[in-house]
Amino acid sequence: MEKKDFIFGLRTIIEAINSGKEIEKILIKKGLQGDLYHELMDLVHQMQIPVQLVPVEKLDRVTRKNHQGILAYISPIIYQNIEEIIPRIYEEGKIPLVLILDELTDVRNFGAIARTAEVAGVHAIIIPEKGSAQINADAIKTSAGALHLIPVCRTKSLLSVVKYLKNSGLKIISATDKGEKLYNSIDFRDPAAIILGSEDLGIEAGLLKISDEWAKIPQFGQIQSLNVSVAAGILVFETIRQRTLNG
Repeated sequence: MEKKDFIFGLRTIIEAINSGKEIEKILIKKGLQGDLYHELMDLVHQMQIPVQLVPVEKLDRVTRKNHQGILAYISPIIYQNIEEIIPRIYEEGKIPLVLILDELTDVRNFGAIARTAEVAGVHAIIIPEKGSAQINADAIKTSAGALHLIPVCRTKSLLSVVKYLKNSGLKIISATDKGEKLYNSIDFRDPAAIILGSEDLGIEAGLLKISDEWAKIPQFGQIQSLNVSVAAGILVFETIRQRTLNG
């Protein structure tokens, strides 16, 4: 990680948050205390910034300077609120299409998906606070700058967001080889949210259970794992095909 991607020191991080900097996450040495620490934690809870307690050795590996037991990664993008985006899409007379990435940790896959999504006119990408690829310089580069254009929403609970989307009239479609229906036999013309999981773990069981459809992409070769960014492209452009033909 490049030096410009993080800051360290209690007062420096407090000032950064108060000045409106978007914080990706904060690493804090276990056992850290003091007045400034408690002032920071009040801000962290208020701004809902992800925090990770770590051994001091982890901080030392990032920087050898006097980090005071705390380090914050600066996000190159500003996260948005899906609960503000969905009503706006409807008000504009558009059919919502969002992507939900369940613990997708590969930075380049994340960037590639963002690039495809922006080109296709996807309205937002939703990611969990924990277990998601960090949006850093590599992600921005792989996205060809799309991550500066497409809204990215971060949430503590993907399950809660999916329930909100269902209540907002979106069909929830999970991309999984556990499905029996081929992706091109599913109707994507209605408002939709497409869930994609990591290549090794797939989609979390609770999200699969609440989904309206399971979309299967057929595979005929010996490698039983389609790259998730390719899968995203297939499903997103099937949506565009159906909406264009029937729009």
